[in-house]
This record gives sequence, C-alpha cells and structure tokens, in this order.
Amino acid sequence: RGRKRPKTFPPCLPFSLMACAFIMVNVEAGGAETLSEQLDEVDHVVTANVVAGDFDVIVEADASEVRDLIRSVATRLREFDDVRDTKTYVCLE
Repeated sequence: RGRKRPKTFPPCLPFSLMACAFIMVNVEAGGAETLSEQLDEVDHVVTANVVAGDFDVIVEADASEVRDLIRSVATRLREFDDVRDTKTYVCLE
C-alpha cells in the first residue's frame, strides 16, 4: 500500500527545486499498515509504503527546504505510538 504522488507534483529529481528525503521506519509488530494510513495526514509525505526487510515502512517526503522535512515528517514520525526507530536519508541530487 502506498499513496501515489499527484501527477502535477514535481518529482524528487536532481533538477527539482524541492528537498527530498526517504525515511526508514521500524514499528511495533502489526503496526506498519496503521502507520502507513496515518501518514496520509502528515504534511510533505508523498508516499508511505509497507515493505519487507530491515524496515517496516519507507516514507518519501518532499518539501521546499530540508528543515521543513525534518520538522514536519521526521520529527512527527516519532510521535506515533508504534514507531520504534527512524532513519532519515536526505537526497543529495
């Protein structure tokens, strides 16, 4: 499951004027789907996908500046009850 980016939204590409980040999230057992749905309400979240592997949810976020990503998405993620750990990777290109 993942929310799709609207076609008019600028993609996270090197020529974009947007800041882009991928946030890897580990959650308590059984909490991935719920978190993914809750992230629909968080500003700057483009997609939130439940995945198999070392992480439970991968979040893509775009904002006009990196500090907006950190404030609105990475920091907000830690407020959800089921979140155990996050790792934020800011796109350099």
